[in-house]
Amino acid sequence: MIDLRTLRENPEAVRASQRARGEDASLVDVLLSADETRRSVVSRADGLRAEQKALGKEVGKARGEERDALLAKAKELAAEVKAAEAAQSEADAALHAAQRSLANLVEDGAPAGGEDDYVVRKHVGEPTAFDFTPRDHVELGELLGAIDNERGAKVSGARFYFLTGVGAQLQLALLNMAMQQAIEAGFTPLITPSLVRPEIMEGTGFLGAHAAEVYRLRDDDLYLVGTSEVPMAGFHSDEILDLSSGPKRYAGWSSCYRREAGSYGKDTRGIIRVHQFDKVEMFSYCEPEQAHDEHLRLLAWEEEMLAKVELPYRVIDVAAGDLGTSAARKYDCEAWVPTQETYREVTSTSNCTTFQARRLNVRHRDADGKPQTLATLNGTLATTRWIVAILENHQQADGSVRVPVAMRPYLGGREVLEPIKK
Repeated sequence: MIDLRTLRENPEAVRASQRARGEDASLVDVLLSADETRRSVVSRADGLRAEQKALGKEVGKARGEERDALLAKAKELAAEVKAAEAAQSEADAALHAAQRSLANLVEDGAPAGGEDDYVVRKHVGEPTAFDFTPRDHVELGELLGAIDNERGAKVSGARFYFLTGVGAQLQLALLNMAMQQAIEAGFTPLITPSLVRPEIMEGTGFLGAHAAEVYRLRDDDLYLVGTSEVPMAGFHSDEILDLSSGPKRYAGWSSCYRREAGSYGKDTRGIIRVHQFDKVEMFSYCEPEQAHDEHLRLLAWEEEMLAKVELPYRVIDVAAGDLGTSAARKYDCEAWVPTQETYREVTSTSNCTTFQARRLNVRHRDADGKPQTLATLNGTLATTRWIVAILENHQQADGSVRVPVAMRPYLGGREVLEPIKK
C-alpha cells in the first residue's frame, strides 16, 4: 500500500499514477477522505480517554454527593469512550480498505500506456537464422524424448505436461545453474513453500486485479503460489531487518501454479503458457533509496543468465498500464523464439518500492536506530519456459540440440542432445 504521507503531501502525484495505470483516480479522494476521517476520530477518542483518566483521579479523591455526581459523569463518559472506540475501529477498517484499493505509485520514467506501449531498451544478439526449416519446441521435445504434452493432458488436463528424460535433466541443469549463479552473487538459497496463508498472498498484491490467476484451496484457506516472490516476501513479515551491510537477498526455488484465466486459445501448443512450472526467483530487501539501483542489478543478473544459455534477447521497459498492482517499474527480458518469429518473455524484474513491505510490516532500522519501511524487489533467474528458447535456438538440422557451453557441466559434460526418435 502507498505511503499516507506521500498521499497527504502530493495527492496529485498519486492521481497521475492511477491515470497512468488506466485505473480510477477518484479512489485517491476516497482515501484522502478516509484518512481525514480516521485522524479526526482518533483525535476525539484520544481526547475522551484522556478526560476519562483525569476524571478517574477526581473520583478517587471525592466523597459523598460530589463522588456520586462524578461517578454518574464517569458512566456517561465511559459510554462516549466506547462509542468513540467503535467509531475508530470503523474508521480504521475504512482506511485499510481505501488504502488497499490503490496500486503502487508508478516510478518516474516508466512508459505511459498499456500492454503494447512498452519501450525496447536494447537488443542483444541477432535473431537466430537457419539454413533449414526449424522445428518448434514441441516437435523437438518429442524427438528428444524431452516433453510429453499428450500424457500431461491425460493425467491433469490442458496446459499440463511431463518433462521426460533429457527434458527433466535440462530443467534441473538450468535451475541448478541459476541457483549457483545466485549463490556466487551472495544470495541465500531457499526452497520455498508452495502454499501460503491469505494475508501473505494479499500482502504481496496478488489478490487484487490478478486474483483470478491464483489457485485457492478453500477447505484449508490457503493459496498456491504463482511465484516464490510470495513466500519470500512473507519470509520476514512483522520483522525488523538489519540492512547496515547492504540489501538482504534470497534466491527461491519453487514450483509455481497459475490458472491462466482468460488465456483461452492462447499458446495452447507446448509449454509456453502452462498451469505449473518451476522457477528460480531472486528477491531483495533494501533501503528505499537503494531500490532503483538494486532493480538494475537484478536486471543485470538476469542478463548474465541469458548470456550463459546463449540466447538472443531484448529488454523492454513495461508501460505503466501493464504493471502489476505492486510494481512501480518493471523490466522484461524476452528471448527470440525462431518458429514464432518473435520475442517472448522469459524473465521479469519488478521494483515494488515500499508497497509490499507496508502491507506485510517489514522494516529496517535507519542510522538513528528508528524502524523504517524498506523496499522489496524481485526478478526471474530461470524458469521452465526457457527450455522453449533453448531448444529452438540451438537446434540442428537432424533434430539434435547443441548444449550451451555454460550448461554442459550441469548435464554431465554433454555437448549435444541427440534425438531418440526419427
